[in-house]
Amino acid sequence: MAILDLIASFLTDYVLVIVLLAAALYFTFRTRGVQFRLIGDMFRLLVASGAKSVDDRHGAGASAVTGFQAFMVSIASRVGTGNLAGVATAIALGGAGSIFWMWVIALLGAASAFVESTLAQLFKERDPEAGKGGAAFRGGPAYYILKGTGHKLWAATFAVLITVTFGLAFNSVQANTIADAFAEAFDVPRLATGLALTVLTLIIIWGGIRSIARFSQWVVPVMAIAYILLAIYVICTNLDKLPYVFGLIFDEAFGARQALGGTLGMALVMGTKRGLFSNEAGEGSTPNVAATASVSHPVKQGLIQALGVFTDTLLICTCTAFIILCSGVYGPEGTSANGIVLTQQALELETGSQGLGETFVGVAIFFFAFTSIVANYYYGETNLRFMIDRRGVVIGYRIVVGLMVLAGSLSSLTAVWSFADITMALMTLCNVAALFVLGKWALVCLEDYRVQRRRGIDPVFHADTIPELGDSISAWLHPDRR
Repeated sequence: MAILDLIASFLTDYVLVIVLLAAALYFTFRTRGVQFRLIGDMFRLLVASGAKSVDDRHGAGASAVTGFQAFMVSIASRVGTGNLAGVATAIALGGAGSIFWMWVIALLGAASAFVESTLAQLFKERDPEAGKGGAAFRGGPAYYILKGTGHKLWAATFAVLITVTFGLAFNSVQANTIADAFAEAFDVPRLATGLALTVLTLIIIWGGIRSIARFSQWVVPVMAIAYILLAIYVICTNLDKLPYVFGLIFDEAFGARQALGGTLGMALVMGTKRGLFSNEAGEGSTPNVAATASVSHPVKQGLIQALGVFTDTLLICTCTAFIILCSGVYGPEGTSANGIVLTQQALELETGSQGLGETFVGVAIFFFAFTSIVANYYYGETNLRFMIDRRGVVIGYRIVVGLMVLAGSLSSLTAVWSFADITMALMTLCNVAALFVLGKWALVCLEDYRVQRRRGIDPVFHADTIPELGDSISAWLHPDRR
């Protein structure tokens, strides 16, 4: 355990923070700040994809997943217990200044999210399981690594790591968090929670990505809106404290007292770390669902997924931060509470009702964590099918995921956390390396999109735009040429 903890800490606290931050800065520069220049297009595309059923110019048919549905599945994975507990931990350990650095990394990391999701769309392939619960398309880092570089071992390594990390380890952790919250808030036995979670998970994932997309399309907005409304209530009842809150955030992000006391660096590290790990930009997870969307141009889904980074960090994480900082439970002298306990204490102070914070957090954790479970499962499935595309194997994997959810509800997961951190770090390093190698093709797509937009037409991508890639982007070939 000591060795696992040491390796996990080194990879996540140092290597990943440096690598992901470097990638975020690099792609922000190379795309000339696409996440800022085209933010209007992000909202327009998201609204348009939600208003119509699907863009079916490439013959997706009834198996199509809309851009809006793909966005909601990615939000389901991004928005989890880290948005409640992770932000509170960042504040407890790094101070209020960590929130400023969390905002900065979201603004920069959106460029990495744009590149990886655009590549996932570009190199996606048609799904032979379409019509049997599968989407019309599938893809992700394993697919664009293989098709873009030709390195089978590299692609397979990523596929194995994400299948284990998200489908099994992270889902066990999410289930464990739900069981803890329900035992604390409602005195529900862990076994009962575990059995209920297992049944619900199997029901939803058995229908494949379209079932997961439909579930996420309805549950995620309700979940997010309810939490945002709570934060708005807290802010509106504490308007007089807002100048103090913003002052505290900026003072602890840059203040001389923090610099002299050595906590300025901790604020930067904790804010950067929590921001990167919450919004998953560059991690290689969300491209797996981004590839399923039926859109007319790869950049459209790239922009929509970049907006997902803002939604997770600038919106949901900020809600938690303001709930904590407005409550007064944290001050310049710090706090003795940590993690989810800090969020619960803040809510109880705001509502003035003993136990209400615990109850609300318990319910919120259920929705945040359960939607992550079903989205994480799909990340595992699509990569399992990249390695072994047999229906019997997929069914077996679904059963194993259900068992891991049950085991996670009943067990202490200290070892699982450390192991998952290591595999997640290695998975991310595989993906970031691929982004540096293949990112040039995302830039070509971006220029093609911008040229068509300047002409006043709705951008449509054709495989002939990048003839060098040949059959590796066969999903974009005209139907007569497939």
